[in-house]
Amino acid sequence: MTERPISALTRRSVLGGAAVGGVLLAAGGLVTGGAPAVAAPLGAPVEPALRVRGPRHPGAVVRAAAREVYPDAWSLRPFPLSAVTLGESVFTRAQRQALILNRAASVDQLLAVYRRNAGLDTKGATPPGGWEEYGPAPDAQRWGPSEYTLGQNKAGAGGLLRGHFGGHFLSGLSMAYASTGETALADKVAAFVAGLAECRTALAAQTIGGRPRYSHPGFLSAYGEWQFSALEQFAPYGEIWAPYYTLHKILAGLLDAHAYTGNTQALTLAEGIGHWVHSRLSRCTSAQLQRMWSSYIAGECGGMNDVLTELYWRSNDPDRAEFLDTARLFTYDVLVDACANGRDTLDGRHANQYIPTFSGYLKLFDATGQERYLHAVQGMFDMVVPGRAYAHGGTGEGELWGPAGAVAGDIGKRNAESCAAYNMLKVARSLFLHDRDPRYMDYYERTVLNHILGGRRDAESTTSPENCYMFPVHPGAYKEYGDGNIGTCCGGTALESHVKYQDTIYLRSRDDDALFVNLYIASTLNWADKGITLVQTSSYPESGTSILTFASTPSGPLTLNLRIPGWVTGPVEIAVNGEAVDVPRAPGTYAQLSRTWAQGDAVSVRFPLRLRAEPTPDRPDIQALVYGPVVLTALDDSTRYARVSLASRLRLDGSIARNVTTKPHNVFVIDGRTFEPAYTGRDAAYHMYFQRSEPTVAFAGVDTGVKNPSRAHGSGTLLDEIWSHAPFADRAAFLEVVRAATQSFADARLLTARDRQKVLLAAGRAPIDA
Repeated sequence: MTERPISALTRRSVLGGAAVGGVLLAAGGLVTGGAPAVAAPLGAPVEPALRVRGPRHPGAVVRAAAREVYPDAWSLRPFPLSAVTLGESVFTRAQRQALILNRAASVDQLLAVYRRNAGLDTKGATPPGGWEEYGPAPDAQRWGPSEYTLGQNKAGAGGLLRGHFGGHFLSGLSMAYASTGETALADKVAAFVAGLAECRTALAAQTIGGRPRYSHPGFLSAYGEWQFSALEQFAPYGEIWAPYYTLHKILAGLLDAHAYTGNTQALTLAEGIGHWVHSRLSRCTSAQLQRMWSSYIAGECGGMNDVLTELYWRSNDPDRAEFLDTARLFTYDVLVDACANGRDTLDGRHANQYIPTFSGYLKLFDATGQERYLHAVQGMFDMVVPGRAYAHGGTGEGELWGPAGAVAGDIGKRNAESCAAYNMLKVARSLFLHDRDPRYMDYYERTVLNHILGGRRDAESTTSPENCYMFPVHPGAYKEYGDGNIGTCCGGTALESHVKYQDTIYLRSRDDDALFVNLYIASTLNWADKGITLVQTSSYPESGTSILTFASTPSGPLTLNLRIPGWVTGPVEIAVNGEAVDVPRAPGTYAQLSRTWAQGDAVSVRFPLRLRAEPTPDRPDIQALVYGPVVLTALDDSTRYARVSLASRLRLDGSIARNVTTKPHNVFVIDGRTFEPAYTGRDAAYHMYFQRSEPTVAFAGVDTGVKNPSRAHGSGTLLDEIWSHAPFADRAAFLEVVRAATQSFADARLLTARDRQKVLLAAGRAPIDA
């Protein structure tokens, strides 16, 4: 194992190969008095004060200001971020580190690209860096549509995504405020939005030849409108970048500022953007739009359909119907129809160009009732999970999807863009809110624990999100932390991911008669409307036990739904006040406890956490080591697959137990090789997959010396066939499978009678049930 220094960031090829004081609820918004708080500039050392919460509003005040909306189509409802606080767990490390960056962030620095584009004073601030930069020609790139002809930009794509990182930061600051109630964070949100409003006013006042420079007074961006008009003429990536991708981040940031802090000015700015986009796209032909959305990266539009539908729900604008109409215009019909009809056309597509649009398609289903959209989202998810999902939940190689079912075959040098995981989580969560299918939560738990948490480097910074771009899975891989990905797309999504870990731990039914416990993360739920305070005490996933205690309870009955993860093997123990309860608890379901609860009632749930190997679908010999929900990575800088033998270590339940050294914090040692959780945030070389090597047939330390025979076409070995039946009810069931499997191999002339006898004798002698 080797540690490495921070290295240069790998970028997309074209760029280098490519208020303090009292609280007033006014006009529906949270307003704090006085001048904006002065924050340490990005780049300053971490001061002790940045590690602790500052003055804050009570949760009730935060919730009263919020303006979140939920569609009637959802069968479940989220809780406000302010209603759930994290206890100490593996997640709080990343949350604390992310909050340092939020406290340190300079609003002037985040506004610099917007102010310069609008011709305003940047107040001496410079942009954060990375892709959030001025670029080589920022003054020229103020062009309006009438000033630009196709091919005019000769400076390349550098800087042409500017503004996206600021949009993510506005979302992150808003979420961080909702999570903590810190008044300084609310001040930053208000100052950021006010700064954007000044920029939009300045942009609307600009003229060319006595006419407005930009086509609509709602236009707001950190570059001129020319990228949008050039896209309509099919300008390629390189001449432009992804203008609607950037706009989505700005619009999402404004909607989050409104949702989490009640800032009405943010909603007004968002409405102006919505009307401007409608004025552009409503003039485009259907064929023109389809070609735009098929254009590689240039046509990447993020979740514009998502935020425009959200804006439609949120707005009271008399012309708000334009927002929904415009959301529909982002529909890429070829892809939607294929996914809705079960035709897999994902191979070769840019994964994160399209994943965010599926969150939007689901909202379009909610708004319109058109089932085509719902079926498309369900179809896309099934095409990615599990057939294109790596062990930690990530997807894609070099940002592109590979063939269906080719997980091992699609392992390259740059797998699993963090943005793709972030957006797949949004899709999985949204699907679960609709139909409560537990498999969506199985994917959610796997990905948020391993990919998202593990993607945040274990380091404090006042300048950087410290998040990896790619979380690759090849032998000897390093996470692409680079310079922390300041200004990149994955640095941007990280500004949100690590301040909202609590958003899916609990969900409630639409009629408020049921509570769903989805994630076993130490936390406290304050369900004020029901008078419920629920405290979850747990060191999960370092132990398999979680205790949920009702500190206060509702007056009537409530059904508590406890998720039983699909990975569970073995007995699940559930007790109320120490007394075991007999309810169905099959893996991949929710156990239901319906009763009238009393203050002090405690529900305990215990899952057996066991080591197991997970084969890839296309190469049974390429496997990952998993402990409960935790993906383990071997610390190893070799660039060849490690060859690991496990059959002799298996118990009747299929778990790996013999001759395994267990260390604290989910660290395991097998044959001198150290495996640690993918979620640690360590910057060291690792293997997420190994090559299973079982040259001879062995059981529980008893080696037969018989070569482990394999069927033709790599369809599996004798040991694979035997252990595919695990868990075994008892030793007799195990021996019966050994008899049947060896007979099958003997009948196929792959095992001699003498060798079969050796295998049967070894299976009978082995202490397999010890």
